[in-house]
Amino acid sequence: MQDKAFGLLRFKSLVHDPRVTSRIGTWLGIAFTVCFVTGVISHFIQHPASWFSWPSRPVNLYRITQGAHVISGVAAIPLLIAKLWTVYPKLFERPAVKSVLHALERISILVLAGAAFFELASGTFNAAQNYPWSFFFTTAHYAVAWIAFGSLLVHIAVKLPLIRESLGKREIDVSRRAFLRTTWLTSGVAVLVFGGSTIPFLRNVSALSERSNGGLQGLPVNRTAKEANVNTVDSSWRLEVVGPNGTSTFSREQLQSMRQTTAELPIACVEGWSQTATWTGVPVMDLLAAVGAPAGASIRVSSLEKGGLYNSTTLPGTHTSDPLTLLALRLEGKVLDLDHGYPCRIIAPSRPGVLQTKWVRRLEVIT
Repeated sequence: MQDKAFGLLRFKSLVHDPRVTSRIGTWLGIAFTVCFVTGVISHFIQHPASWFSWPSRPVNLYRITQGAHVISGVAAIPLLIAKLWTVYPKLFERPAVKSVLHALERISILVLAGAAFFELASGTFNAAQNYPWSFFFTTAHYAVAWIAFGSLLVHIAVKLPLIRESLGKREIDVSRRAFLRTTWLTSGVAVLVFGGSTIPFLRNVSALSERSNGGLQGLPVNRTAKEANVNTVDSSWRLEVVGPNGTSTFSREQLQSMRQTTAELPIACVEGWSQTATWTGVPVMDLLAAVGAPAGASIRVSSLEKGGLYNSTTLPGTHTSDPLTLLALRLEGKVLDLDHGYPCRIIAPSRPGVLQTKWVRRLEVIT
């Protein structure tokens, strides 16, 4: 009946096999799980719940988790394509629905495939900072991630008996092994092409990791001063620090006369690229002590940037109490360029780049 319905359509490839599907699916499930968990972590760092706390040490922690997020997402792309190739003949099975369980399986696959493609495609565009859509990427990406992971769990639960049976069959012929090796190789090449953005020793061989190479003052810039509508900062600028003892103001010269700390800290952006640089500035804990704020107080950091989603951010106590959290005045020994946040910016260990506020004008202790 299927032959009559679909004429010359035949599915003779040996890779349309549960043993192949289960092996690729296992690695795809691992990649999706890593991507989901690290993505949720990144979301809560940027939009923390009352119960959530993120440490400032090790200084590279966010760089590692966000790098794992992007790399696992990149690795999942060829794995997803290969898995769909192994199972697409099932779309033509008749009857379309054999039972309630079969219907649940088909619906979960449809939702999983759609959500997975959305996540991987939108994430890739975000890594390239290209947004050919009108919705807010962060909100949509986070919401669909839960849909994708939930449907993945349903799919695994429904197919678990078949997965166990297929993985238990160790014998697999040459053509199927060749397909699996090609899939692993393709996934590895994808990681190699993108991985240099977050893995330093891969930078010279990663074709698409240019955002981690060079840039102004040796560091890439995501948002320029022109884009933030910060055209100039003159000598009348003063930093306001608001605490229990009132408001104190500091000129840039006064900040330079205070105790300076120099530290090598990474900028790690949500798009996946990261790079270590040498920063010099005033420890934030010193500024808080100057206005009578208790150690570990959280602060609201406000920027000269008028608009934008991150012109005001919250720096939690876990970071303000860290001596390496700086109000940076210099980058690589030179005065900050305007695009890097002149006259001063926040640089804190284990913190997303989008929260490392530039063009700082005000620090306010949150009571």
